[in-house]
Amino acid sequence: MNPKFATRRRFLQSAAALGAAPLILPSRVWSAETKPNSTLNFGFIGNGIQSRGLLGGFIGKDEVRVLAVCDVDTTRREAAKKRVDDHYAQNTKNAPGKPCDAYNDFRELLARKDIDAVVIATPDHWHAIITVAALKAGKDVYCEKPLTHNIHEAIVVMETVAATGRVLQTGSMQRSMKEFRVASELVRNGVIGKLKTVNCAFGKPAIPHNLPEEPMEPGLDWDRWQGPAPKKVYNSILSPRGVHNHFPLWREVREYGGGYVTDWGAHHLDIAQWGLGTDDSGPVLATPPEKWENAKDGAVLTYANGVTVTHGNGGAGVIFTGEDGTVEVGRGQFELKLKGETKARFKSKEDHVSLDSQLIKAEKEFLADAKIKLYTSSNHLTDFIECIRSRKKPNTNEIIGARSAICCHLMNIGYYTGQTVKWDPAKNTFASGGNPAWLTREYQNGWSV
Repeated sequence: MNPKFATRRRFLQSAAALGAAPLILPSRVWSAETKPNSTLNFGFIGNGIQSRGLLGGFIGKDEVRVLAVCDVDTTRREAAKKRVDDHYAQNTKNAPGKPCDAYNDFRELLARKDIDAVVIATPDHWHAIITVAALKAGKDVYCEKPLTHNIHEAIVVMETVAATGRVLQTGSMQRSMKEFRVASELVRNGVIGKLKTVNCAFGKPAIPHNLPEEPMEPGLDWDRWQGPAPKKVYNSILSPRGVHNHFPLWREVREYGGGYVTDWGAHHLDIAQWGLGTDDSGPVLATPPEKWENAKDGAVLTYANGVTVTHGNGGAGVIFTGEDGTVEVGRGQFELKLKGETKARFKSKEDHVSLDSQLIKAEKEFLADAKIKLYTSSNHLTDFIECIRSRKKPNTNEIIGARSAICCHLMNIGYYTGQTVKWDPAKNTFASGGNPAWLTREYQNGWSV
């Protein structure tokens, strides 16, 4: 037998085990700290538009060296490889000294011992499978939001991080934006009085696959793209042709995403959790809207203290309403009102002030002696790198990312079933009213979490 093919056969055998079974490594591997002055070797799994932004953010950092990329689409995979190679041709600092490797199977990338961390930006239905495999392979993980496709996966990811001791950052980068931190600190410190309601504005839930079949995109491994999802016909809405410059709408299809409930909802419900102080907890009740079959919004999460978080369709991303005022916050937008009087505001250039000036104003006037100070990060990617070195939990670690995802999935249960469910956030299971099947999905083609 050709030695090359023998080596590949051995790899595929070990890689299959990596994807399907627990990986047991010595405890010293999990506890080992990265050397303070060493370069961190990264691999990128999923090379679509979101990954391109992340690659641009990471590859320019002195601490990072990109060794490999992976995508099931040949065009996108080769484009990512070329971008890495072109970068190091012009920027020789930390250059690997050899071309970037490009893989179709993520398990090949994870099997490499020289890769320290991976960035996962695949469609949502792959997130948990690749994340868990990466953690078990001893990699630190940056995974896009929502961290998981369902509640079961969120629990498994939290458990796997705890078992392996790896560092995980979720791509909920709003926590590294000053306006969201200041808004949440105002709420947590009681500036607007006792919190009553939170409104989060984002789009509609997902619907089942109903797309017509199109001719296959050359170079796309469609079976691998679908992976753990049911086999469906190819449509370019799901995996666009070529190197696209838009965010694909697989997120609107239930087999692969959770609609905008898990897309923008993962951002804004995460900020609701931050303002509520429930990062290690969650709601106790999930209620669907009355006409749930065709509803685009209206689901409600209720917390133990009586605060409700509603999926709305107006205003900025998140509106906190308390007995004494409101805090409204979105990307690049902020407003604080107390007793009907505007204390700080930036919505647009027509306000003739800057966002930063209004945030500084709110901090000086209302947070100078604040008892609660929240995690401060000015760059989400840098925060991940720093935590790889320190081994501390990053801004949106696995607990935060998983529990924010659970909030999204609880809302979607209402949209998908019309049922009100009581939730036990301590045990991460239904307290009553829920079918255990709603916590997970039927995994296909030999994949599981």
